Amino acid sequence: MDKLFSGFLIFIPAALIANYLHLSPLLIFFISALSIVPLAKYIGEATDELATYSGPAFGGLLSATFGNATELIISIFAIRAGLIQVVKASITGSIIGNLLLVLGTAMFVGGIKFKKQEFNRTAAMASASTLLLTVIALVIPAIFLQTAPTAGSRIIEELSIVVSILLIIIYIGNILFSLKTHKHLYVEEVGKTEVKWSKTKSIIILLASTIAVAWMSEILVGSIEPVVKNLGWTELFIGVIFVAIIGNAAEHVSAITMAVKNRMDLALQISIGSATQIAILIAPILVLVSLFFRNQMSLIFNPFELIAIVLSVMIANLIVEDGESNWLEGAQLLTAYIIIAVAFFFHP
Repeated sequence: MDKLFSGFLIFIPAALIANYLHLSPLLIFFISALSIVPLAKYIGEATDELATYSGPAFGGLLSATFGNATELIISIFAIRAGLIQVVKASITGSIIGNLLLVLGTAMFVGGIKFKKQEFNRTAAMASASTLLLTVIALVIPAIFLQTAPTAGSRIIEELSIVVSILLIIIYIGNILFSLKTHKHLYVEEVGKTEVKWSKTKSIIILLASTIAVAWMSEILVGSIEPVVKNLGWTELFIGVIFVAIIGNAAEHVSAITMAVKNRMDLALQISIGSATQIAILIAPILVLVSLFFRNQMSLIFNPFELIAIVLSVMIANLIVEDGESNWLEGAQLLTAYIIIAVAFFFHP
């Protein structure tokens, strides 16, 4: 699998050449998207290695900063380009993708090899309750707008800022919970971590990959509008499916690999943890970052996106509630994802 990701590095110079020669926007879109996949993997690996060297406290902060760096960078360039709908759609896609596609595939593949897989129910439900909090944080602004249609854009902006700040605070609380006050719930998986890279190598790879992702993201975002016009795809579909999967591809593979090794605790940390981080850290940061650009982003998602998020959180919470999983539960999550993905494809 590592060789496959390394092979994808060829798409980086290919994307630069295609962009320089002004080739088809569709070609540039897919090549630049594929070039981001291995870079996201290297950012994740470098972050994990540095976290091993730095200890749990700083390691948690490092993971919070770079764990979803790919999605954050792509979204910032999209905000700068005025593609607010793509950004919101990618947030929606990342949440439902991690909860349904990633977790579902992990449970399905792991369930085929093992009749029943168990995981720490307390840790899983702690993440699940945080996801319910994010549902409240996303639903309330939308309901506010529906029940107070005369409210000015300034009030909506201020509400989004307040909610974003509160979500970031609760994310910090999550870090303290998992790394300090209740670290015993996660200590088993942490203890199995082995150092592969030196600290210097990890820093160089992290910085180089982050810069490369920024470069590729600018090319990717620049090709989105032509793709929308040429293929007839909506910005909603591109954000929910393509941008979300691109940014999380490496994590998807990691979660599935852990499930095959019967390490479901870690598979859940990767899938549910990533969905939680997107909702309570990345989305609020993007709201605050957008204040420095011409187009501001709010936490008001359209009703279809909200319903997709709410239903995804509900079924994921129900499935992890008993502290064990099997292949049928994985198949149920995957079916839910396919239904939602097809609906987004046909949504005008």
